[in-house]
Amino acid sequence: MKLVRYGPAGREKPGIIDKDGKIRDLSRVVTDIDGAMLASGGLAKIKAANLNRLKVVPGKPRLGACIGNVRNFIAIGLNYSDHAAEAGMPIPKEPIIFNKAPTSICGPNDNTIIPKDSEKLDYEVELGIVIGKRARYLDRSKAMSAVAGYFTANDVSERAFQIDRSGGQWNKGKGCETFGPIGPWFVTKDEIKDPQNLDMWLDVNGEKRQRGNTRTMIFGVEHLVWYCSQFFVMEPGDIIVTGTPPGVGLGMKPPKFLKAGDVVTLGIQGLGEQTQKIVALKK
Repeated sequence: MKLVRYGPAGREKPGIIDKDGKIRDLSRVVTDIDGAMLASGGLAKIKAANLNRLKVVPGKPRLGACIGNVRNFIAIGLNYSDHAAEAGMPIPKEPIIFNKAPTSICGPNDNTIIPKDSEKLDYEVELGIVIGKRARYLDRSKAMSAVAGYFTANDVSERAFQIDRSGGQWNKGKGCETFGPIGPWFVTKDEIKDPQNLDMWLDVNGEKRQRGNTRTMIFGVEHLVWYCSQFFVMEPGDIIVTGTPPGVGLGMKPPKFLKAGDVVTLGIQGLGEQTQKIVALKK
């Protein structure tokens, strides 16, 4: 199933993509696409629904973040061997974990706002994981049972905040407003045969920037879910973005950072595409 949230920001409704690529309204089946829905058996309710009886949503409405009410937005750094090489950094021995502020989350095609005092705005196409049930000290063999599905993400980053301004953590370069576009869809895991073999790409103004495949992840989906559960409890609706392949602006020679007016397009095989326009901060 490909689940969506559509409508104006803050007033999104739940939907599902039918076989013809149209959105069908799920409001009569579930209240939202979020952790509460997952925890209450909502996926089974949606699967049992007769899609042909659900209203087709007319036109092309705005798509919101594919998961609503996210409480824990977890991110993994330097998790692609080819990206680590590009950055000139050693392969991590254990996953590097940081958090993005939930307030950074936005729709997949919403504008990216340049934050105040930004100098080095960057992009990162990433595979996202949706946690479907409580994950606490999981056995490695049980880790995938906690995964509800996947999505496309752009881990928008401000490198000056993240790296140049010494002290603190990566969070301040990762959690700014609109730095977490997720979607267009939350794809249930039954539709993705192998999350470790998905092509991924990102372009800026039509110029090829990132090309990669999830097979070069240092730590795969199963390992990451198991590993995170050893340090903190994850609840239904929590999300993990899992690192990026090479081609980020920081890694280019010379670096190529984003500026107002740029258009970023990205996608992952089977998980849909995003488009963001870079816009100046309105004071």
